[in-house]
Amino acid sequence: MDHNQRKEALAEAAWRVIRREGIDGLSVRRVADEAGLSLGSLRHYFETQAELLTFSMQLVSERVHMRIQRLTFKGEPRHDMELVIAELMPFNEERRVEAEVWLAFAGKAIADPVIQALGQEAHDQLYAGFRRMIDLLVTHNLMRSSIDAEFEAKRLHALVDGLVLHHTAFPERLTREDISRVIASHLDSFVMK
Repeated sequence: MDHNQRKEALAEAAWRVIRREGIDGLSVRRVADEAGLSLGSLRHYFETQAELLTFSMQLVSERVHMRIQRLTFKGEPRHDMELVIAELMPFNEERRVEAEVWLAFAGKAIADPVIQALGQEAHDQLYAGFRRMIDLLVTHNLMRSSIDAEFEAKRLHALVDGLVLHHTAFPERLTREDISRVIASHLDSFVMK
């Protein structure tokens, strides 16, 4: 295993600890135990718990970004938006893990300035992605003329965040089909057919 693969494996071990014990239960020792490494070996990759947390949080964003980059787009803005949004939803185990870990980080960000700064960076990147989606609709004259693009990007961002939270916390109450209908209805409110 190369250096970066080992760091990712350690971040995944941190994710398992976070899912099982919460972010406050995370320690370098617990991650080392989870990964089957000595504490000294783990410190070869991450000198501090803050470094491990930072990398673990960034890895969630990177993996989502990589998956979106691999999507096959049709060049139909509305369809392509729905593809990207679906990729953010915790509809399979991989995305569920990412959502649970991300939500744990988000909760911790309220009181931890380091995690808050990392969370703000990821939040800004996600907003920028939603803004690009909305701008694409504007470019293709697919939005109603009275729509404020910045507001719609913020509204879509908030909707997606809320759907991720609700589906992660209560998957039986907000199904995949429910989410698809909510997103379609939302897009219908400002995208011209």
